[in-house]
Amino acid sequence: MSDPNDPHGQSDRPSPGLHPDPSGAAADGAARTRRRDLAVRAAVEQGLLGPSAPVVGLLDVAGVRASAAALRAALDEVTAPGTPVLHAFAVKACPLVPVLRLLREEGLGAEVASPGELALARAAGLAPARTVLDSPAKTPAELREALALGIAVNADNPQELDRLDALMRSAACRSPLGIRVNPQIGGGSIGSTSTATATSKFGVALRDEGARAWVVEAYAQRPWLTRLHAHTGSQGIPLELMVRGVAETYALAEEINRRIGRPQIDTLDIGGGLPVNFGSDETAPTYARYARLLAREVPGLFSGRYGLITEFGRSLLAKHGTVVARVEYAKSAGGRPIAVTHAGVQVATRTVYAPDAWPLRIAAYDAAGRPRTDPPVVQDVAGPACFSGDLLAEGRALPPLAQGDYAAALDTGAYYFAHHYGYNSLARPGVYGFAPDGDGGTAFATVRAPQSLAEIVAESGGAHAGALTTLGAPERR
Repeated sequence: MSDPNDPHGQSDRPSPGLHPDPSGAAADGAARTRRRDLAVRAAVEQGLLGPSAPVVGLLDVAGVRASAAALRAALDEVTAPGTPVLHAFAVKACPLVPVLRLLREEGLGAEVASPGELALARAAGLAPARTVLDSPAKTPAELREALALGIAVNADNPQELDRLDALMRSAACRSPLGIRVNPQIGGGSIGSTSTATATSKFGVALRDEGARAWVVEAYAQRPWLTRLHAHTGSQGIPLELMVRGVAETYALAEEINRRIGRPQIDTLDIGGGLPVNFGSDETAPTYARYARLLAREVPGLFSGRYGLITEFGRSLLAKHGTVVARVEYAKSAGGRPIAVTHAGVQVATRTVYAPDAWPLRIAAYDAAGRPRTDPPVVQDVAGPACFSGDLLAEGRALPPLAQGDYAAALDTGAYYFAHHYGYNSLARPGVYGFAPDGDGGTAFATVRAPQSLAEIVAESGGAHAGALTTLGAPERR
């Protein structure tokens, strides 16, 4: 069960009979901290961060590679040799082409949920055979494109399955096809990211009257339906609930294959959703722990009778990203110090609007990019947007931040620096990957260049500045 004192509902207490992961996770966290500290200092020294570039995103390439390797190893440990396994990165977690290319090189595929995400995956060189399309609102054009390319599709609902029926009659199809189901096992501590509630918008709700029988019959009538998909995890969902969702999906696949009398369903897509520990640098829970718990509770899943697909996103990237912002002013109000920085709602929208559900750790660095070690002082860390709630942290005990220092929002590699919110027309910050340069320093590569003012004007209709002045204008006499 989740810990009621944990805002993310992700207590890392081991389940009965399940040993916790080795202490190596803590050591990995310490190494990640050292790399981050070196990178922040190097970014200042190399001019990536400073008065003219007051906010940047930094991505730890070594950490991303390590997470991908840990995911592959965790499933390899529990899966029968020769079992087809595709780890499809959830592109929504970090829709940046260089990141997708890096993950492709690390053996991962892509899970996409829009034409835009599919375009990004293709630009990164992801093969259609290693791409999965999931979306609750696929248009006929999207479905036709996916089937023409051979991309796997999970139908979300009966009406979408009707569209697939028509497409299957009119065109050749190389795509593996399945149905997404919602086991309706309940939510976690964050309602907006809970996907297996009674009224979730995703998939066929299995406990609704007649729904389970409809799913079974849908497979019986369509030999080309060979996959079954469910995604029950996300931030705020405890591991035990995630495992229960997978177990329900596995049991349904077994029921369908028994009903049909042959192994028509040959692949189970178990989604992703491993929660992230935002409370420290330690990676917890780990993929290894989740895989071992699945193997204990759903042993048939890994017998080799089913191919497997995962769709992890946040857990692969979050711990390896940092948003670093310059303190433009240090002031006080009501006796509380306030560090006014250049990172706020435009890069940390969820944190600003729902701070209790999405709190972030803040690290303090001095003007040279070195970690501050002064005694902590309770203070606010504010963003640049013109509303009072634009706060990265409120009443947080941190080393005092002075003008010209830097505040770093940690664990922001997923759903932060790649999901810009255009409040006050604030520019998208540059994003840079970093890695050791082999000589004791840090090398950087541009992932996304900082947005220019000209680009802001262009995407805000600059080319159509006079369009409304002539539309329906009264005649002048």
